[in-house]
Amino acid sequence: MTELLIAPARETGCEDLESLAEVIDQATQRQRSPLDDILDSGVVDEEPYMRNLAGQLGIEWLDEIPEEENLNTLREACGPRVALKHRLLPVALEGEEGSERLVIVTFDPFNLVARQAAVQAVDMPIVWQMASRRRVHDALRRLYGVGADTFEQILEGRDLDYENLEREDEANVIDDDVDEEASVVKFVNQIIRESLDQRATDIHVEPLSDNLRIRYRIDGRLVDIAVPENIKALQSSVIARLKIMSRLDIAERRLPQDGRINLSFEGRSIDVRVATVPTVEGESVSLRLLNQQRFNVDLLGMEGFIRDKIERLLKLSNGIILVTGPTGSGKSTTLYSFLSEVNLPDTRIVTIEDPVENKLDGVMQIAVKSEIGLTFASGLRSILRADPDIVMIGEIRDLETAEIAIRASLTGHLVFSTLHTNDSLGGIGRLLDMGVEPFLLSAAVRAFLAQRLVRRLCSTCRRPIDLPESERITLGIPPEIQGTAYEAVGCDHCRNTGFEGRLAIFEIVLLTEEMQELVAHGASASEIKAHAIRDGYLPMREYGWWKVLQGETTIEEVISVTSSDLGGVA
Repeated sequence: MTELLIAPARETGCEDLESLAEVIDQATQRQRSPLDDILDSGVVDEEPYMRNLAGQLGIEWLDEIPEEENLNTLREACGPRVALKHRLLPVALEGEEGSERLVIVTFDPFNLVARQAAVQAVDMPIVWQMASRRRVHDALRRLYGVGADTFEQILEGRDLDYENLEREDEANVIDDDVDEEASVVKFVNQIIRESLDQRATDIHVEPLSDNLRIRYRIDGRLVDIAVPENIKALQSSVIARLKIMSRLDIAERRLPQDGRINLSFEGRSIDVRVATVPTVEGESVSLRLLNQQRFNVDLLGMEGFIRDKIERLLKLSNGIILVTGPTGSGKSTTLYSFLSEVNLPDTRIVTIEDPVENKLDGVMQIAVKSEIGLTFASGLRSILRADPDIVMIGEIRDLETAEIAIRASLTGHLVFSTLHTNDSLGGIGRLLDMGVEPFLLSAAVRAFLAQRLVRRLCSTCRRPIDLPESERITLGIPPEIQGTAYEAVGCDHCRNTGFEGRLAIFEIVLLTEEMQELVAHGASASEIKAHAIRDGYLPMREYGWWKVLQGETTIEEVISVTSSDLGGVA
């Protein structure tokens, strides 16, 4: 078998056949099919390798999985337990009625256990085809839905009792092997595990009149997730399990509730904020997934003049730097980036957050607990007595917190925090609306940094586009911003979205001495904006055009997050 698996790699120009042979030998010694290990090793280029392997074995190769037809028939022909366990995808029935054959797609023709399971489970001859591992996995999700194998067993009546639903699980370990028997616990774990595998930041469980809809937010966009048919039958059990995990009252279904779950997933600690809302069709549950990893990143891809200004601001010994934007725009991540930059052995940094989203070595982090009186304001007072050099406040929400932050900055502390505003200049009006005195604002605040998140183009499949001068003028792209624009295409690498991950686009307003004078004397918003432009203020949309012509995102992405002001200021 070793030579059989090495030959396709040799044909595709693999330069490390020795490592490939070692991977195959180790898998053989463990008496398992080596194909997963080969693909995981990264030694071969998956697509050409698999295509050559299929040709060598005489098995038809599929560049694309055909759209499923007669879904119920396919599910009945090969049930979810066999299909999902062995990653076998039924795609079509061939032949006349009474002499039909089931076409099954696999990426691993050497998995004899899977082939035997298929022969035993399928009551007709099988025609085998091959496709890439990613295509098979994605198509299985679409055909059967998340957790379909567990769901089928639950509906057979093995586990619909609340005793198992309420079992003690303090660690909330997300593991497929929770119980040997299927359970609602395992089914919910599979939903959460799938969201983490897909890099989702949120899960929404939404009851409809005839279905239970589950959606993930991936790269800022909501995506419908395929779920098993008849999942509505488990609506109350699934929601009850989520409420138990977050220590909410399962008997209270009329009022909104908030809770938290601490999950353990593949050695990572995941903090989940949970919110339930009663609707006419039942309770809706939203889960916000916060990965509490040790955090050490660069400044979110900041470049050019934005990075230069931020680096100068971070060297200040006092003052307030405020990051502004709507919920979900990456403000907290930017603050963590700031803290990573200034986290030096001779600097004491203390934060107060709600919640602590990421842990930083060497930083004293405090989580708000309003139920026991530990609020931003009360915690901040205590922090200032603990001799900090730098203070980070998760959010300035009220006048009391704002005034304490100002006092901290005026007494020699550098303060980082966030505000909810639409743009950087809007931060001035927001603080004034809270009741902050103009002379205090101008004396304490050093800069407002506004940001939005846009999806990052997949570098594997992005495609350059022509951008005529007439279109550049229409979009308002300045002549000095040059480069090549790209569009999203979609491939296996990016799950056919054309995008992979997100990046931030920014605008910054520095409170220079002249700006401080304007604010202190109550100048109008238009006067302040005019002066900011003279000082070199660059609207967020123009920064976005720079990222577009660097090939990092698309024109449509920039427009979608900066459309609140057609003049260019988000």
